[in-house]
Amino acid sequence: MTDLLFGQSYYLRFDPKLWAAQQPYPPLGTLYAAAFVRQRGYSAALFDAMLAESEAEWAAALDAHRPRFAVIYEDNFNYLSKMCLLRMREAAFTMIDMARARGCCVIVAGSDATDRSAAYLKAGADFVLLGEGEETLSELLDRLTGRTTTPFEAILGLACREVGVLARGEPSSLTPSPYPLAPNPRRPVIQDIDALPFPAWDLVDVERYRRLWLRRHGYYSMNMVTTRGCPYHCNWCAKPIWGQRYHSRRPEAVAEELRWLKQTYRPDHIWFADDIMGLKPGWWTRFAEQVQALDARLPFKCLSRADLIVRSEGDVDALRRAGCDIVWLGAESGSQRILDAMEKGTTVEQIREAARRLRAGGVRVGFFLQFGYPGETRADIEQTLQMVRDCRPDDIGMSVSYPLPGTKFHENVRRQLSDKQNWIDSADLDMLYEGPFATPFYRQLHVVLHKEFRARRALAELRRVAARPGAWRARHLREAAASLYRLATLPLERARLNRLAAEPSRAVRPAPHMPLEEAARPTPQEG
Repeated sequence: MTDLLFGQSYYLRFDPKLWAAQQPYPPLGTLYAAAFVRQRGYSAALFDAMLAESEAEWAAALDAHRPRFAVIYEDNFNYLSKMCLLRMREAAFTMIDMARARGCCVIVAGSDATDRSAAYLKAGADFVLLGEGEETLSELLDRLTGRTTTPFEAILGLACREVGVLARGEPSSLTPSPYPLAPNPRRPVIQDIDALPFPAWDLVDVERYRRLWLRRHGYYSMNMVTTRGCPYHCNWCAKPIWGQRYHSRRPEAVAEELRWLKQTYRPDHIWFADDIMGLKPGWWTRFAEQVQALDARLPFKCLSRADLIVRSEGDVDALRRAGCDIVWLGAESGSQRILDAMEKGTTVEQIREAARRLRAGGVRVGFFLQFGYPGETRADIEQTLQMVRDCRPDDIGMSVSYPLPGTKFHENVRRQLSDKQNWIDSADLDMLYEGPFATPFYRQLHVVLHKEFRARRALAELRRVAARPGAWRARHLREAAASLYRLATLPLERARLNRLAAEPSRAVRPAPHMPLEEAARPTPQEG
């Protein structure tokens, strides 16, 4: 019997697009929480839904570990958790039922639970951790096990149903009311994140992940984070966990963890899952120096902003020296008008210059693109497509504007939202509000964008290989054939896109927004 069984409800098998991509990462936020409570004397086990077949494996884990507390703790570093996909919410509710049926006290945490705590309590959860969860979970466990007598209403960052008096600290003695109480005030976020223990990687079946990655990609990737939160103002970006707060680890501490992972688990690659990595001036240079001093260098990918990449001449070189393989930029749009409406705080010129500097410095670049923002026209879309052609990123990802609670964007379009307010899975691309064009247009735009991008990327690679006949491989012939097919069918796909663009749609105008200069300034941080 263990004190806590941790789990999360993001099942890769329930997300067909990402299951096909086969790039799974363990739930890092969950591993941080497990390490945190173990440091305080509680025993913990992990159910990793990422590679599970279904919720039935959660039931089997409950039976095997017989925990006192079932903690469904979502990975707050996984952007898909923040998107609150409907299939994963259904899984969470099923997992709550299974845990309650076995007499567990059920605790849930994550973006969706924070936004919809009443719904999770109604589904059977005993407690919901609001926002960042480690300290709230620890304080709650101390109360439930009798280490303290802190009233539930005094535990910051907690939502619960009315409960009766605990007898001997047993979870089964809870007598919940069907009515949730008003959530307690939020807890201040942890400022010294360097003081947190390393994630509990020993709870993960690392070799299973390694086999999957090697079989599909030929290398093994692990995940890390160097920061928590984002201080910028993008008005479509939900921030239910950290709000506008931003805290960064010291580059020396990150390099030390990187060395530990390299020596202990021997990954071939690292994904830094931060919203923004290297925001503080000089961080990248110090990190590169420490990585080299500790022999901790591994290829990695990370996320950043165009304005941060062009801020300092030396940052791209520091990225390269630290091992950076690719930087993903939140480019979003090639239209300055749309970037301003989003309160992105970047310019199209910065995006183009950042891509140029990264490529010149030997670092690949990826673009995240977003279509369907209020007020976007077909001309704005064409500007974005042209930016992709001109900048020639090494990879792209496309989404449509996705209204999440707590954002200005959501407030602007909430009267147009239907009963369906979340996607089913990451490939849904459903316009949840009445955008500039209807859903079929954006799904077809996804086809056109990727067909043209992949054809151009493959042809560029073939031109490079053509100069070196000895480098030709069978895959290059396959790529050439695929590129010819894509280019041949592209006019038909564009024609269909044009037909869909002609269908009427009642678009929402952009809301008033802050000036570019203000949007470019991060929120000042106290403490």
